[in-house]
Amino acid sequence: MHSTPFNFTSVAPAVTAEIELLAPAKNADIGIEAVNHGADAIYIGGPAFGARASAGNDIRDIERLTRHAHRYGAKVFITLNTILRDDELEDARKMAWAVHEAGADALIVQDMGLLMLDLPPIQLHASTQTDIRTPEKAKFLQDVGFSQMVIARELDLRQIRDIAAVTPNATLEFFIHGALCVAYSGQCYLSHAHTGRSANRGDCSQPCRLPYTVTDAKGGIVAHDSHVLSMKDNNQTANLDTLVDAGIRSFKIEGRYKDMGYVKNITAHYRRQLDEMLERRPELRASSAGKATFNFVPDPDRNFNRESTDYFVTGRKMDIGAFDTPKHAGLFVGHVTKVAADHFEAELDDADTVLNNGDGLTYLDLQKELVGLQANVVARLPGQANRWRIEPNQPMSELKDIRSKPQLHRNRDMQWDRLLERKSAERLIGVWMTLSDVAGGLRLAVSDERGFAAHADALLELQPARDVERGVAMLREHLSKVGGTIFSLTELTIATSQPWFVPASRLNALRREALERLEQARIDQREILPRAMPVEPPAPFPEDTLSYLANVYNQPAHDFYLKHGVKVVEAAYESHEELGEVSLMITKHCVRWSMSLCPKQAKGVTGVQGTVRAEPLVLQNGSEKLTLRFDCKPCEMHVVGKIKKQVINEAMAVPMTFFRTRPAPQRAGH
Repeated sequence: MHSTPFNFTSVAPAVTAEIELLAPAKNADIGIEAVNHGADAIYIGGPAFGARASAGNDIRDIERLTRHAHRYGAKVFITLNTILRDDELEDARKMAWAVHEAGADALIVQDMGLLMLDLPPIQLHASTQTDIRTPEKAKFLQDVGFSQMVIARELDLRQIRDIAAVTPNATLEFFIHGALCVAYSGQCYLSHAHTGRSANRGDCSQPCRLPYTVTDAKGGIVAHDSHVLSMKDNNQTANLDTLVDAGIRSFKIEGRYKDMGYVKNITAHYRRQLDEMLERRPELRASSAGKATFNFVPDPDRNFNRESTDYFVTGRKMDIGAFDTPKHAGLFVGHVTKVAADHFEAELDDADTVLNNGDGLTYLDLQKELVGLQANVVARLPGQANRWRIEPNQPMSELKDIRSKPQLHRNRDMQWDRLLERKSAERLIGVWMTLSDVAGGLRLAVSDERGFAAHADALLELQPARDVERGVAMLREHLSKVGGTIFSLTELTIATSQPWFVPASRLNALRREALERLEQARIDQREILPRAMPVEPPAPFPEDTLSYLANVYNQPAHDFYLKHGVKVVEAAYESHEELGEVSLMITKHCVRWSMSLCPKQAKGVTGVQGTVRAEPLVLQNGSEKLTLRFDCKPCEMHVVGKIKKQVINEAMAVPMTFFRTRPAPQRAGH
């Protein structure tokens, strides 16, 4: 009847690194479900100043999310990652303190001016907007107090390794899934120049998704109405192991504007991928506790996507662009076979595919433009396993070129949507229990997979069980009832001197008290992420002159760079001091390369990289004209243009205080 309690700490393999799955949340409810579906950390906007302008959240919701996340040891990071005007700094400082008091674990920051303020003792993470492409920039950010940093999406494995080599005290974070911004983050001013909506302030109008006609220096058309700045979506599923080997520890999913179904599905997909990796690699473990199980099979292709690419991680590729359409075509299902006055028929590729009323269907018209429709009523044709009649929600005459009998895709599956609207995951923490004798009664000791422990005692007069076998079964039955908690029973050890008879009510109360104490111990002893202290003397910035590309929009940010050895600091583009033609976007994507027009791709071209020069191209959308210039040595493209007078005039009409290097212009009549 005696047995030794299971000691999981003695058999656990040596862990050398923790791996974090970092999921987005538009709101607290989505964040809670991301935790339930296996996220180790959540990033979410606070009340203001996040790089998704319409994805803010009340402090009470932040508190609700952190309370749930911390039950599993998961973290909550707050996006305070826009550039700030001087007149916004005090509100930003107050918000930082408010989210800290609500339990947030870290602030994600772009604006270096914040480092000059009285911030709470909360960990700082460098936003993707800080444009971390070089070891020098990464080391600098580590040395000024950033504990985690999102390095550029455009880096390859060698570049990631080079950064990891010089940042031993920082966690490297990398986007593994979602929409790709074509520009280096923080290096796009196109939206602001044309509309006054600044990407650096969370309000990008996404001009990169528009169609452009591309012409060469002689006026010849290279591409007509093509979405040449629109990228496919990021998917690093195949590269997770190599990214870990290169030094990535936090795997980030894009999507703070995305809906609940997207976050559930994509989080579950990568949780499964990472769990499989952790099974193979015992030197790694998840950064939070618990195992998530799902009642659906995650499939990233079912969510909005523009097809997928792993971008530059494994080298430059031709097919990174979503040039035909920036929309979501969906999964291929079959072909249109017949068109009638009020419906059409389709033959599905797979007889097991089932259409539903309300499904979203798409096809390409003869000009290769995506046409979408909603299926109001669908019905399988009698005796035809894979032939369907579909009545759309609009007149057939409005469905352009459907009589050409195009391929049919589905971009919304109502059955799938309904599945994800319900409870779709459960996350439980493994727990070990040991029942033993103590003076005057029994003790139930509990410990979990991360080493947290607690116990509860039941004071009662012990009576031997009349039926030994039944007595043991009763003890096990009632102590094993952990349903309704965050725990799952891994092992129960009965270590009493003999089987005792204990009333079921006393066993249930003992179990509840022990588990409640364990959960409280997890909260009381949870890891508080430490704030890294900047090195002294202040680390020098890698450059001594900063242009508008440094995004300095307030006086403390200017002072920060002076403190770190910079001699000349120009104002941010949003300060409207760059009125002529400048680079409005810098990107690793090259239109010439993607269209096989790069001089280096020409037959017989050899030599040192950088000796070849590419002629500019022109982009045109309506009356908007932009110039593409090619910097061939680093293999980068610049989209060049200038700010509209209307944007300047509208900004001058609103009282604002921000960093300038030149006198403020006077408004008409002043």
